[in-house]
Amino acid sequence: MKNIWKVFKAGLVFDNPLLVLMIGLCSSMAVTSNVQNGIGMGVAMTFVLLFSEIIISAFRNVIPNSVRMPIFLIIIGAFTTIVDLSMKAYLPELSKSMGVFIPLIVVNCIIMGRVEAFSYHQKVLPAIFDSFGMGLGYTWVLVGMAAIREVLGNGTFAGIQVMPASYQPILFFILPPGGFLIFGLFMAFNIWMKGRMNRKADAKESA
Repeated sequence: MKNIWKVFKAGLVFDNPLLVLMIGLCSSMAVTSNVQNGIGMGVAMTFVLLFSEIIISAFRNVIPNSVRMPIFLIIIGAFTTIVDLSMKAYLPELSKSMGVFIPLIVVNCIIMGRVEAFSYHQKVLPAIFDSFGMGLGYTWVLVGMAAIREVLGNGTFAGIQVMPASYQPILFFILPPGGFLIFGLFMAFNIWMKGRMNRKADAKESA
């Protein structure tokens, strides 16, 4: 159980897909201009990653190594289609604002990287914890970035006005340069947090 918790925690902090592995950055910069998009993208990505890892892990012993990549794409594409059509049916406004980035989950490096590097070689339970860790790690970064960018750039949070009427929105934070600045600050925070957690772990071992 300790190893499974370690797998989960890695995705949140130590091997965070955005802040450490530096994959899936295009969508993270594009959709974090408001909180709704950040939450929607995070949930969609986690759903596709979770079920793709479960299926690939469960059938890893019968998937031929020579054709594993096409099979991975078919599985990931199936769950991406489920998410895309569900959002169009039940959350049309969110789906429209997300544009092409939901269908593009099928080729997102985070999902392909995890199914290739982890779930194809592990049992189902560790794969579940890996997908939750990576998915939540991806989501907290998106939502955190989106919250800061939306509040500073629009004066709103999830579309609700939170800044005074006299506040002048700082357009810089909605534009790509503002996204990169916030992302860099998040990377610095993650490095600090990893260092703190490592020091605590070392202190426990030496006690």
